[in-house]
Amino acid sequence: MPSPNLNTHNFLHKVPFKFLSLHSFSSIKNANFNHLPLDIQRFLLLLHEFSNTLLSVKSIHAQIITNSVSKHQFLSSNLVRSYSELGCLGLARKVFDKIPQPKPILCNSMLNGYLRNQCYKETIELFELMGASDWGFDSYSCNFVLKACMELEDYERGTEIIKRAVDHRVDGDKFLGSSMINFFMKFGDFNSARRVFNQMISRDVVCWNSMIGGYVKGCYYVAAFDLFLEMILCGVRPSAITMVSLVQACGGMRDLELGKRVHGLVLVFGLGTDVLVHTALIDMYSKLGEHERARSVFDIMPAKTLVSWNVIISGYVQNCLVYEAFDLFQKLVLTGGGFDSGTIISLLQSCAQVADLESGKVLHGYIFRKGLDINVILCTALVDLYSKCGALKEATFMFDRMKNRNVITWTAMLVGLAQNGHAEDAIRLFGKMQEEGVTANSTTLVSLVHCCAHLGLLKKGRSVHARLLRYGYAFDVVNRTALIDMYAKCGNINYAERVFEDVSFFKDVISWNSMITGYGMHGQGHKALDLYRRMLEEGLKPNKTTFVSLLSACSHSGLVDQGRSLFLSMESDHNIRANEKHYACYVDLLSRAGHIKEAEVLIKQMPFQSSREVFEALLNGCRMHKNIDIGIKAADYLLSLDATNPGIYIMLSNIYAEARRWDAVDHIRGLMRGRGLKKTPGYSLIEVGKQLHAFFAGEDSHPNSVEIDRILENLKSELEALGYVPDTSCVLRDVDEAMKIKSLWRHSERLAIAFGLLHTPAGSLIRISKNLRVCGDCHTVTKYISKVVKREIIVRDANRFHHFVDGKCSCNDYW
Repeated sequence: MPSPNLNTHNFLHKVPFKFLSLHSFSSIKNANFNHLPLDIQRFLLLLHEFSNTLLSVKSIHAQIITNSVSKHQFLSSNLVRSYSELGCLGLARKVFDKIPQPKPILCNSMLNGYLRNQCYKETIELFELMGASDWGFDSYSCNFVLKACMELEDYERGTEIIKRAVDHRVDGDKFLGSSMINFFMKFGDFNSARRVFNQMISRDVVCWNSMIGGYVKGCYYVAAFDLFLEMILCGVRPSAITMVSLVQACGGMRDLELGKRVHGLVLVFGLGTDVLVHTALIDMYSKLGEHERARSVFDIMPAKTLVSWNVIISGYVQNCLVYEAFDLFQKLVLTGGGFDSGTIISLLQSCAQVADLESGKVLHGYIFRKGLDINVILCTALVDLYSKCGALKEATFMFDRMKNRNVITWTAMLVGLAQNGHAEDAIRLFGKMQEEGVTANSTTLVSLVHCCAHLGLLKKGRSVHARLLRYGYAFDVVNRTALIDMYAKCGNINYAERVFEDVSFFKDVISWNSMITGYGMHGQGHKALDLYRRMLEEGLKPNKTTFVSLLSACSHSGLVDQGRSLFLSMESDHNIRANEKHYACYVDLLSRAGHIKEAEVLIKQMPFQSSREVFEALLNGCRMHKNIDIGIKAADYLLSLDATNPGIYIMLSNIYAEARRWDAVDHIRGLMRGRGLKKTPGYSLIEVGKQLHAFFAGEDSHPNSVEIDRILENLKSELEALGYVPDTSCVLRDVDEAMKIKSLWRHSERLAIAFGLLHTPAGSLIRISKNLRVCGDCHTVTKYISKVVKREIIVRDANRFHHFVDGKCSCNDYW
């Protein structure tokens, strides 16, 4: 153990006191160590001055052993502390174990060492050993082990420690009292915290701060202010920490006026130059949308820390002031100030807000050039940035390389997949997340709800709903609204109604809009209008989205007069000026009903430039009602906006095909080939068991193709016996009649229905999702099939839902 570089006695006498700081010497004197032997005092000074390296501590330790003072408990406690501060807990424990009957001062040193090095279980184990060996403990011992229990979130063990402290009458210490308050506050046991506080004989500002801060963290803001007033009445002067808690309370309450008053109190108590208080004020004003006030507080700060810079930059990002945030960052760099991962995280979030991929990549480069700490929060911000910018390859690369991923990381990747149209991949990722034992949060689950809505996965959606209920997230208005949307899009409007009508559900205007939209998708326009009238009776004010939902509902149900009335009432009754979406819905309503000329006049009277959606609605109406002239005008306008949109060519081609103008059809398709454009293939999805099956039009590669063909052939015979005659006008190709009929029976929804009949119990409901509008012949065939097989069949196409029961459809052949 002794170092060859240091001779025991020579080293001690060669280190004169002039090399030991005056502060060290005065601290020793103030600690009243004069009663200690001179050798002990010198070793204490050596440990104080030269404990910054392991070699130095080992050398001093060697001299302690050589001088036969290693059994001195106070000196041993300092040696334990020195080793612990260097992270050498094994050496610290060896020193500790050499003492047969350690006193609390030595035990506390070891407890503190474990705690500082995040060895929380070892902290508790040593405390238990102290009790079992009758070594005794004091308030400091209880304080250390209580903090370990807090870190381990072990409420039961912590309450046992507090009970022992009370039984041994060491709970009167103010320091331990504050820790006890913090412990109870952490676990939301506010009554026990207040009881400890009230029983304290002597309370300093730290105790008051623990109580006030605990109330604020628990969102008991009024209680925090009441206690603050009691504190003032007791003559206790608030500290900077007190005011920081009160400022945070104002931000949590979203009370700007109260925040201004607290700001005034900060100046009254002479804390106007405190950095922590200033930083809290910047954060509060930013959260309340007062970014100019936040900036004025920042500008008058006498000394700005990196935390202050990060908070003001984050505040700009919170208020969507992206370019201002970057300007401030540039100022930080130009003033010679450094930045850390927190700064970059805020800026990455700002890039994600505006989908600025290039700036995000520049920041990514900064991270490596500056050698910043690559922590889980920073990596998550990068995953989120790339996901929101549609760069899924980069997002996946970052995600896969991360060694440590928390629930926020998983959620960022999952949301990115869902928002970029990869709902199936998002659901698969959730499966992996479960396998790794990561518990989903509210955002994760609501993203899954949206995925299920997109894919029409009712069973999976119910499963996610159950999780929301289990974790207590299902009562949030945002999550409830997502569930209404999911059930409606999965074809179960009754479940959507059940969620909406739950008496415990606080309904905002978005919830009402979601239910109105659901009714519209299912062709229940009258129910949508009834719900709107009920909404008005309950005193809710409709917004722009409400009227988009209502006009869409009227369009799918052919309620032209009601739609006209709603469109006119928007501005006259509710002071809502119609925007492009409203006009698009109104044009769709008129066009579907065959009022093509009226729709064309409406477009010309629009107070702004016509949008793509408006002309697409008109073009769709022209296709439905075979109006070639206006359809060509609409298509020409749309192609002038975007000549690479294959959907426009297809719709125009279909208009010509329905008019049997095959030369024009060939011309349009030739244009598509010349421009490298392809038609979106039609496909249908069906969920059987826990698996989603996809069928493409004309497909014959499915493992069950032979059985599917047999079922379809049998159905064809039965349907023809009932009077079914194929409507070959739906086949928009210049081929013979036999080929047209064969083509119709290979449409994707028929393949999916046959698969459903093959793999689901007799009499059970069949749900199909289709990416395109269902054709007229498939609509007729599905009505016949529902009657023959005595099953309800629900088909969600690109526009709406069709409920087929006993030979009839809910749309009444209007879609």
